[in-house]
Amino acid sequence: MDIQIASEIVWMIALAVYTFAIILITKQIYDYFVDKKHMNKSAMIYYNRKFIHIFAGGFVVLVVPFVFSEPYFPLLAGILITIIMLVFHKSSHILYWFQTDKNVNDVSFCLMWGVAIFILWQVFNNPWIAVMPPAFIAFGDGVTGLIRNFGFKERNKHPIGNLYMACVCIPIGYYFGSLSNIPNMALWGIAAAIVATFFERYEIGPIDDNILITISSTIVLFIGAMIGSA
Repeated sequence: MDIQIASEIVWMIALAVYTFAIILITKQIYDYFVDKKHMNKSAMIYYNRKFIHIFAGGFVVLVVPFVFSEPYFPLLAGILITIIMLVFHKSSHILYWFQTDKNVNDVSFCLMWGVAIFILWQVFNNPWIAVMPPAFIAFGDGVTGLIRNFGFKERNKHPIGNLYMACVCIPIGYYFGSLSNIPNMALWGIAAAIVATFFERYEIGPIDDNILITISSTIVLFIGAMIGSA
């Protein structure tokens, strides 16, 4: 087996172990605050979901450009975790400390995370552009949810969350965009961040904010690439 491939397999396994470790840690957090501190269960579930966004999805997406030379392993990891999360949803063993029967947003998060990295990496041949939309849903949407939950103790779409999301996503878009050799991609990264922040407020049936954020910001990046390359 090629040394590079072997190394990337090891990294994929290590990052998967790290991700599930974060998930198990959030279970301990949930049990402590709900059982010992009598915190509202729904609020704690939402906190945990956003913790996982940031410390699992977010941390891992920042590692991706450093340890993978192609987008295939991130795509594979995203699909596998998507399937695992969906199986728990469909079984009688839901991961109660961050999953709910009301939505499967954690499933769409995992899927869009892997698919976005794969498509954008293939198109731009640049891992930093590829991880931009996943970083928006990990860090931007993660911070948004924490702020809203802290203020309202429930899941909602108050615009104050979008203000904080913009403050997180705009620097990400600018910096990651600046790592591309396509002209003005830093500015298009900012535009993608603003559009992602706008679409975070909306959900259309089964199409949740993870999907809308990823698709909308990806479209902006495609437009930017076509104009910059013209």
